[in-house]
Amino acid sequence: MALAFFPPVLALLLTLSGGGSVAWAQTAVPVAPSPADAVDASLSPECRVPGSKLYTLAPLRAVKRALKESRAIHVLAIGSSSTVGIGASSPASAYPVRLEGELEKLFPGMEIEVTNRGLSGEVASGAAERMKNTIAEVEPDLVIWQVGTNDALARVDIDSFSQNLDDTIKWIMSHRIDVVLVDPQYTASLARDDHYGQIVKTIHDVARKDGVPLVLRYEAMRYLSSQPTASGRYLARDQFHLNDLGYRCMAEHVARAITLALVEPEQAAGAAAPVATATAPAK
Repeated sequence: MALAFFPPVLALLLTLSGGGSVAWAQTAVPVAPSPADAVDASLSPECRVPGSKLYTLAPLRAVKRALKESRAIHVLAIGSSSTVGIGASSPASAYPVRLEGELEKLFPGMEIEVTNRGLSGEVASGAAERMKNTIAEVEPDLVIWQVGTNDALARVDIDSFSQNLDDTIKWIMSHRIDVVLVDPQYTASLARDDHYGQIVKTIHDVARKDGVPLVLRYEAMRYLSSQPTASGRYLARDQFHLNDLGYRCMAEHVARAITLALVEPEQAAGAAAPVATATAPAK
C-alpha cells in the first residue's frame, strides 16, 4: 500500500515530549492508505505518479536525529549528469537546488542544506572512490545517490556493479549516515536494452537488501512519458537528459520519498511499496 499523501504545505515536525520521547506533529492530517496504483495528488499536476512507480521506502534514522535535535539537515547529492544538471537552463534549475526548495517547503523553519557533488559520466566505482573525502568534507546526515545510468551505458559487469553499490551503501550507513538511491533515467530506446534493465533491477535488489529508500526514477519517467500530453516534454533537446520540468519533477519525487521515509515504521523497512519491475522488455 502506498500513502496518498497530504497537501504540499504539510510540515512534518519533530517535537519532544516531557519524557524525551519523539512524536510527530503535523500541520495536516494524512488521508488513509490508498491502493499503490493511486496517483500521488500531493505532487504538482505535471509530476504526478502512482506511489508504486515512485518509491520504495525504509526509515531514515540520521535525518530523524537531526530533526529531533532541531539542527540543520545536511544533504549530499552525488551522482552523474542528472545531479550536475545537464539539460537544465541554468544551475538553479538542477534537481539538487530544486530539492532544497522542496524540502524547505515541507519542513518550514528547519535549515536544510543540499550540497551538489555531481560529476558527469561517473560510474558507481568512481563515486565510491571519492565518496569518503566528500563525506568528510560535507558531513551529511543524508546521501542521495543517483546511480547506474553510466554503468549501464558502459556495460559494467552486473556483479561488480552490485558489489560496489552494496559495499558503498554499507560504508555510508556504518557512519550513521542515511542513504537514498535514485535509479537510472528512462527513455523508450533504453527500455529495449537488456543490460540497462538489469542494472535498474540490481539497484532495486540492493536497496531492498540493504534497507534504504529508493526513488524509482526509471518507472516514474516511464509513467510520465506514457501520458497523452507528454510528447518529450520532460527531456532536453538530446532526448536523454532531463529539462527544467523533468528536474522539477525529479526534485518533487525525491522530496516525497524522503518525507514518507521519515514516517516509515522501523519494523517495516523496505516493505512500504512493492518494487516495480524494471527489466527491459523483450526486443
